[in-house]
Amino acid sequence: MSGLLALLDDVAAIAKIAATSIDDVMGQAVKASTKAAGAVIDDAAVTPKYVHGFSADRELPIVWKIARGSLFNKIVILLPIALLLSTFLPMLIYPLLMLGGAYLCFEGAEKVWHVLSPAHHDQAEAVAKKKVDGAHLEEQKVKGAIKTDFILSAEIMTIVLSALPESQPLWLEAMALGVAGIIITLAVYGAVALIVKADDLGLAMADHGRFALTRSLGMGIVRGMPYFMQLLIIVGTAAMIWVGGSILVHGLHELGWHLPYETIHHIAVDLAEGTGELAGAVEWTVTAFLDGVIGLAVGALLIPLVSVGMGLFGGKKQGAH
Repeated sequence: MSGLLALLDDVAAIAKIAATSIDDVMGQAVKASTKAAGAVIDDAAVTPKYVHGFSADRELPIVWKIARGSLFNKIVILLPIALLLSTFLPMLIYPLLMLGGAYLCFEGAEKVWHVLSPAHHDQAEAVAKKKVDGAHLEEQKVKGAIKTDFILSAEIMTIVLSALPESQPLWLEAMALGVAGIIITLAVYGAVALIVKADDLGLAMADHGRFALTRSLGMGIVRGMPYFMQLLIIVGTAAMIWVGGSILVHGLHELGWHLPYETIHHIAVDLAEGTGELAGAVEWTVTAFLDGVIGLAVGALLIPLVSVGMGLFGGKKQGAH
């Protein structure tokens, strides 16, 4: 009997440790996921365009296909690579993170450039559409979305990895990365599904609503969705530039070049001084703005460099977005 009680005590202790570990994994995953907010917002802002133009009954299946591809990218391909880096080449994490940050700056600045030169953008879109065979449009759209997701997912997983505590067991790090990848994917593509079906919901409310308020709300959703999509694109672009710039500034700081980080910090602290309870918000806003300025400047410098580089290799830049 005493042996059975001892065994039960051991089982209870193991269960308690497992429960604590699960709590740690969930806490680390959620906290680390928030660090990737900028890339996540951009992912959610970009994906709906791949569903545009298809019939309503194909929208959710397409989103589901892209979501499955995104999970495969994160869990099967990128998670093992991240663990190998963390174990054998941790010194490469910040350089790779900065490379991804530079990519975000470039993509964000290129979107701004497209707004400033719409003729160039419209011409590129027209050329792309001519190359697509209607019979294979859905397959190509899904493949294109998954390729774009791979780039953003690599940045997201690197950000998550850099935000996890150091010197923890490999299995705990793997679980935290995996849970973060699943949480982010569900959040992104759940939001995308709601966005692409919002106009259908609005039409249903407008046509079949029992109350005038319901019908008016439905019409408001239908009329407001184009503006909401534009706002989402603007927010996503701003988030890319801000996060990209922030990654570069913090990466340089971690690698020993402190001037950009310290300059921004001092400016933010000086401007926040004397604002009382708003000091924290003012300091964060100024820091984010200056990080964004640096991100936009770096992205603007990269646009001609990428164009020249692609020209030397005889190719064309295929934007992820």
